[in-house]
Parts: sequence; structure tokens; C-alpha cells
Amino acid sequence: MRRPQCPFPYILVSLGRTEPGLGWLALNPGPVGGVGVLGMSHHILWEVSMKIIISENERGFRFKHGIYQGMIMPGRQNISKFFGETYVLSQVYGRVNLDRLNLPTLRKDPIFTQSTKIIEVPENHLAIRFEDGCIREILEAGTYAYWTIHQDHRFELLDMTDPDAAGTLPIAYMRHIPAKFCLGVSISEGEAGALFFDGAYQRTLGPGQYFFWRYYVSVTVRKVDMRLQQVEIPGQEILTADKVGLRINFVCGYKITDPLSAVTKLTDYTQQIYVHVQMALRALVGKYRLDEILRQKDSIGGQVLTEIKAREAELYVQFESAGVKDIILPGEIRDIMNTVLIAEKSAQASVITRREETAATKSLLETAKLMDENTTLYKLKELEYLERICEKIGNISVDSGGGVVEGLRRLLAGGGQPTKEV
Repeated sequence: MRRPQCPFPYILVSLGRTEPGLGWLALNPGPVGGVGVLGMSHHILWEVSMKIIISENERGFRFKHGIYQGMIMPGRQNISKFFGETYVLSQVYGRVNLDRLNLPTLRKDPIFTQSTKIIEVPENHLAIRFEDGCIREILEAGTYAYWTIHQDHRFELLDMTDPDAAGTLPIAYMRHIPAKFCLGVSISEGEAGALFFDGAYQRTLGPGQYFFWRYYVSVTVRKVDMRLQQVEIPGQEILTADKVGLRINFVCGYKITDPLSAVTKLTDYTQQIYVHVQMALRALVGKYRLDEILRQKDSIGGQVLTEIKAREAELYVQFESAGVKDIILPGEIRDIMNTVLIAEKSAQASVITRREETAATKSLLETAKLMDENTTLYKLKELEYLERICEKIGNISVDSGGGVVEGLRRLLAGGGQPTKEV
């Protein structure tokens, strides 16, 4: 680098090139060996300072030797690194980036406080931030600063100490609240909900939409369906009185009559109902033989219903119906029953065949008696048979000397041959 020229004695000290903007400094030797700063040319002054440009959407923060000096406004600004000055740039949208800044220090700067809005969210509270009238985010406990140069920010504090207070807020607010702070419950028509705070029962909820703060209080809602429900007992393997293993599919309809008692006095009311119906079914089936069970399949449901109704008050339930859906037999028993069924059906078919043959014989006998008593009927019968024969062959020549039946008899005996017309 070319050294600058000076009209009086001087000593040039190189400030090095370790950082941008450092250059040469001119020193004047004193009379007793001291050294004083003689001055710097315009070129040297430019070397030991830095010019920065702050845009309209930015703000800068000036520090000198790590101590905050003030906020830098938009425009062309000088930063003298030689004198220990540094700066931090920040966009003026949304939340102030405090990663390299100290908010308590910035709050002492009136220019900063006029350009921002600061919100302090206390413990047990949340804050909803509105930006230009729209919900933007939910703030937890802490201190936040937002730029107000280009945007308008509004905040609304929400107190979470009372769990029921959440139900008084607009649903639009609650849909933005994180699930860890708020519990939302929907109770449908035909349902009831038992509400508990920290395990203590509070009240029963009817159909509707509910919200509860649960950050500091444990909130639980146990829903109970009050409509007609069904409990299915599938594939129960049960031994009959004659030691035959069956598989029975059983179904039972019921309604809960006291939802609060069902959830507070029973560990699991659905499981209790299932076991109760299951045991009643097994006890009933074990009393009967296989053929008795198959005979009274349709009545087993009614008998079980009578048994389980005896404990309705204990289970806080009302049993409405019960019935057997399927009875599944073991493979060997099924084959035997199929064989018996085939034999029964074959015997029934034989009886029916014999009955029909007897009826046909009786009918022929009655016909013969009528023909013997009535000559005209006899002639009509002859013509009927003749018509049936004519359907099979072309023409029949019959001697007119005797009756038609006699002529047919001779024809069949070989006395005459039927001829076809040409």
C-alpha cells in the first residue's frame, strides 16, 4: 500500500489488515520522546470506520465495547470499529429478535419503546396476540416485544386458575389454545359426561361443547352412552349336561340408568355387564343336554334375560333383550347329526311316496267303479286313451266289428298293424 505524504515529520504506524477498515495512523514525536496523535487524512479516516445502510424495514442497535448506545434509524450510518463500535440489525416485523439483545436494557431507550409494544404474561396466564385484528399466536408466561412500525398488535390475557373459565371464552379463541393447556370435550345427543377436577366429581355434563383449563388442575370427563347398546358374547365354548362342547354367539341389549354411579362405583361398567351376561349364559347352557338346547334355542335368550335382570340395580343398567345368534357344533357331532337328518328325510320321503301310491291306487279303483256303472264314462275313457296313443303314431286301423278297446287289444296282440298316411 502507498504511504500517505505529510509536510512535517511524522511516524507512520500500520494498524494492520486483520479487520476491514483498519489502515495507517500518523503519530508526531514529542520533545521528550513522547508520542502524540498528529492526525489522520480523509483517506485514513475512511479506513478506520465503516459505513452501513439501514433500510426502511430494518433497525440497528449500536454497541461500544459491548455497551448499548442506542437504536440506529434507517439511512447511511457510520460504525467506527477502531473505537470499539459494533451493531446488530433486526427486521421490524413481528416479534423483536432478542437472541443478541437484552430487553431490559432496550426498554430504557425511548426510541425503542416508541417503536415496539411490550407484553408481560404473568404465571397462570396465557396471552392471545392479535395482528391487524387476526389471531396470530398464543403466548405463555414471559415478556415479549413486538415491532409496531408496520403492524398493529393487540393482546388479551387469559387467566387459567379457574378450569371453568375456559368455557366462557369464544370458541374461536379455544381452537388456537394448545391441548396441554385446555381440554375440549364434545358430548353428543344421548350421552352424558361425568366431570372430575383432580379426581373429585364436579357435575354431570349434558349434550354440547365444553372447554376446561387443565394446566394446573387435572380435568377428566368420562362419557356414558345413555342410548340402547349391545354387548356381544362371541364364541363361548360351553359344555352341556351330556359333556358336548358347544360354541355359542350371544347378544344382549341394555341401557345405562344411572351414569354417575356407573362410572364412580364400578371399575369398568362395560366389563362388569359383559361378565355378568357371560356367566348367566354358561350356567344356563350347562344345565341342558345337547338335544334340549337345540330344541329350545329360541327360548334360551329369554331364560338368560330373566337371570340377568336380577342384578340390574347393582349394575345401574336395564336389560332390554337377549338372544342366541349362533350355535356351532363340533365336527364329529355335526357329521352325526347330518347323517341322522339324511336318514330322517329319506324315511319321510318313503312315507310320502307310499302315501302317494296308495292315493293313486284308490283313485284308480274309484275310476274303475264309475266306468263299470256308467257306459258313457267308459266310452270317454276309451277316447282319452285313444287320443294319447294317436299322439305317438300317425294312423291306427281298427276293425269296426268290435269295440275300440277290443280292436286295440287285437292290435297290440299282433292282429293288425298301424299304418302311417302318405
